[in-house]
Amino acid sequence: MTLKKLTLSLGLILNTSLIVADEVEIPQSFLAIEAMSVTAQRLQASTLLSAHTVHTIDQAELEQKQPRNLPEALNQLPGVMIQKTANGQGSPFIRGFTGYRTLALIDGVRYNNSVYRDGPNEYFSLIDVSSLSSIELLSGPSSALYGSDAIGGALNLQTQSTNFISENSGIFFTHGSQSLRYSTAENSFISRTELDLGQGQQWGLHAGYSRKNFGDVEAADIGTLDHTGYDEYGLDLRLDVILSSQWDLTLVHQNLNQDDVWRTHSTIYSESFSGSDIGSDLRRLKDQERQLNYLKLTGYDLNEYIDEATLTLSHQRWQEQGDRIKDSGKRILDYFDSNMVGIDLQLESHFKDIAFTYGFDYYLDKVDSGRTDYLADGSIDQVRIQGPVGDDSEFAIFGSYVQAQFELSPKLSVNLSTRFSYVDADIGRYEDPITNSAASYQDDWTNLSSAVRASYQYSESTSMWAGISQSFRAPNIADLSRYGKSRSTETEVAATGLSPETFLTYETGFKFKRDALQIAGTYYYTQIDDFIASTPTGNIVGGLIEVSKQNSADGYIHGVELELNYQVNSNISSHIDFTWLEGRLTRDSYINSFTEVTEPFSRIMPMTAHISLEWQSDNKDKWIGTDLTLAAKADKLSEGDKADTQRIPPGGTPSYQLVNIYSGWQANTNLMLTLQLNNIFDEAYRSHGSGSNEPGRNLVLGMKASF
Repeated sequence: MTLKKLTLSLGLILNTSLIVADEVEIPQSFLAIEAMSVTAQRLQASTLLSAHTVHTIDQAELEQKQPRNLPEALNQLPGVMIQKTANGQGSPFIRGFTGYRTLALIDGVRYNNSVYRDGPNEYFSLIDVSSLSSIELLSGPSSALYGSDAIGGALNLQTQSTNFISENSGIFFTHGSQSLRYSTAENSFISRTELDLGQGQQWGLHAGYSRKNFGDVEAADIGTLDHTGYDEYGLDLRLDVILSSQWDLTLVHQNLNQDDVWRTHSTIYSESFSGSDIGSDLRRLKDQERQLNYLKLTGYDLNEYIDEATLTLSHQRWQEQGDRIKDSGKRILDYFDSNMVGIDLQLESHFKDIAFTYGFDYYLDKVDSGRTDYLADGSIDQVRIQGPVGDDSEFAIFGSYVQAQFELSPKLSVNLSTRFSYVDADIGRYEDPITNSAASYQDDWTNLSSAVRASYQYSESTSMWAGISQSFRAPNIADLSRYGKSRSTETEVAATGLSPETFLTYETGFKFKRDALQIAGTYYYTQIDDFIASTPTGNIVGGLIEVSKQNSADGYIHGVELELNYQVNSNISSHIDFTWLEGRLTRDSYINSFTEVTEPFSRIMPMTAHISLEWQSDNKDKWIGTDLTLAAKADKLSEGDKADTQRIPPGGTPSYQLVNIYSGWQANTNLMLTLQLNNIFDEAYRSHGSGSNEPGRNLVLGMKASF
């Protein structure tokens, strides 16, 4: 985007604000923000008084913006960068961390499993955003509540239900909707069908089916990006039943499939961007299938000691199949099959003026994997000992926790939390990198993580908060037994003898809300010890650098997040946020493992700002808005980043300025129409570390018909 275009965009936003800012009438929805609760903290709390940085995306915003998948729904949150290795993959970086250093929960059920791998991965894209009623991001560490992986942030995803409580008591009801979304530059068509039925205030069943067809992306300057299209479909069911005046029952089923998701950057079909390299593979794709089933029993006011109790039994299955043909014509077919069962018990009690949340959870993941190598003529070369991770493996994680929330004075509230974790990894079969024969391995670890947070309400409009939090991540099956190609120039082998990573985070922030204005700011500093990083073994295999995981790095990440919301009048609202962070690791050199280097944290988010302005009609049935994203050049590169030449151009990922316009019309209670024009200046760009460019100028049409 030229400077002239950028100036015009900013001028449009600022001038519109000045014109309409004469009389301010604050809508009730804006005033109600203090009532918002923070469920990812395992307790209900006012957002204004919470000693955390919290962002919530509700269902209304999801329907208006119509993100095509879950990662894109998070794209404009402060402190978040969405990296895409491929069009069908998306990995949120939260405060500099991604992959298995961020935690996802679906209705409180742990989503991360033992095959979650380091760095960007596609697993967030396997959750259908259309099945969600809200997304809550708890930025920063929460291992004292959730255990391993909760370092950069925790995502609590709430599934859709029928809202049968608001229906007339005992009366049978049925509702439904059909949503359609068409995108020109994505060459995509998405269909979402929903049906609700039940008896008012007794039970409700929600059913949803999503079908997504993505063609090849049309990128600015480059044109059609071959083999970026894929298919996806998902089914979700939720049954809620009131069993008695004290007990509720919830049953949930989710199933999602992705077919032929190409990792295009490593193939001959990739397109160079700003000097990035073209891959050599003839074919590289994955098929994915994920299932989740859980049963949740919730009791209220059970006795004088227990105010609420929640018992959840869950089962998740992930299946991944990979297909890769090298430039030599040799083919690799591999797979893994993960089956994870879990039990969670959470209790809430009050003792005098102290609110306690306590309980335990246990998850057991059983993993099978395999790999077959074929010669160029199609004959079998060899059947490997393992697939992408160790075969016949088990990974168990147990945790017990307690959290106490209380007031030291009418203005000062304190939150104390601690959690004991026990993790056990048992790998039945993996390929020993020294002998190339089958080996087995078992190890276990314990951890005690605690956190202290405090919030001080300086005035009715201002609160300040601070926190000190320990967090950790235990080595998982992917760390201990990963096998196969990793970055553009790497192939990974198993690594045993690893220890947990540990982190210590200091946070401080403020929140201000008065009339039409809201301002929030956060500073954080995370100390990193025993960081598990891919480290060269000194071997070259098939032209690739052989690496394995080691506790080979220490360092830090720190950053600032600022956010401002201003309600110009009853019709117009504005938003600005700003993110800056940097991190450094001291580690064994990627080039020479006998040399220690201090370098930038890999794929660190560049300085980024978002500016938006939205107008709504008096009765909220029409809206139009514009948003501007400003991302600086990402040129703080680690040695691994510099070697990842298929995804990161020489010298770093170029800066970009992105302008979108969105609008909608609620024609009546049964019909909503939306229209978006994204990337209106046809900017050629990709987010830092991504393997392909984003769509160019893109018209997105949406419709939701309810019945």
